[in-house]
Amino acid sequence: MKADLSDLNAFVAVARARGFRDGARASGISASALSEAVRRLEAQLGVRLLHRTTRSVVPTEAGESLLARLTPALSEVEAALDVVNGFRDRPAGTLKLNVPVSAARLVLPAIVPGFLAAYPDIRLEVMADESFVDVIAAGCDAGIRYDERLEQDMIAVPIGPRIQRFAAVAAPAYLAQAGRPAHPRDLLEHACLSGRFPSGVVPPWEFERDGETVLIDPPARLLTSLGPATDLVLDVALAGGGVMFIFEDWIRPHLDSGRLEPVLEDWWPSFSGPFLYYPGRRLVPAPLRAFIDFVKGLGTQGQVGASRGGV
Repeated sequence: MKADLSDLNAFVAVARARGFRDGARASGISASALSEAVRRLEAQLGVRLLHRTTRSVVPTEAGESLLARLTPALSEVEAALDVVNGFRDRPAGTLKLNVPVSAARLVLPAIVPGFLAAYPDIRLEVMADESFVDVIAAGCDAGIRYDERLEQDMIAVPIGPRIQRFAAVAAPAYLAQAGRPAHPRDLLEHACLSGRFPSGVVPPWEFERDGETVLIDPPARLLTSLGPATDLVLDVALAGGGVMFIFEDWIRPHLDSGRLEPVLEDWWPSFSGPFLYYPGRRLVPAPLRAFIDFVKGLGTQGQVGASRGGV
């Protein structure tokens, strides 16, 4: 049975977005056109692919099975068509990245402006969230994650600063009132501003010094979603609401200005920087290849980890 490729793409767009309007925004096709394409596909296949209500659109069991098989297949079709990019003077097309909010804030600003200027025919889409998604299932070409979150079959290219630190900080007014902790366990007696992952997990605060590691489950005076609400936590910390634990680079301007003060600075943990990662089992699309080469050309990525494969 043959199905129109555009109808299959329309179904995938709606199923991924869990809605016709969101699917329209993601695909650039009108919601009515997507709806008609899905109806046409369902009629041809003789099976319902989507449960539709006034509030949501959810794939049926048949729809989920089709989506799981179509996603890698359509990615291969896109990669095959992208081969013709090699015959162009300049790479063109869309590059889709899935990144944590911290990377969107701290890593990409030093890269994206120059990349877009160097490759005017490439359109960049960035999905910023804290969920550890399958980049292929999410319709992305590549992602940015830290080493412990990478799958073994991915190719990883270091991107951005190679050493980062987590920092505990608070406003001078808060520390003057509540006192300055001398040991990480002293934080158990402080107002702490914390966050949790979309999974619901609240990560502990990890400190290290002279080979000793201390994990703290801080009493959360304020608990928010990690990533999207980080600026709210920062505003509360600046207002003297408590101690926060965050990427040092995120709050460095406030440390330099004195609006925030280091807390337990000799205990701040260091860790290796993030990686740009992508599947090694298919052709690399021209926009992604251009981005990889651009990142390497910045000279900040160091060596690719041997355990993660080569480019």
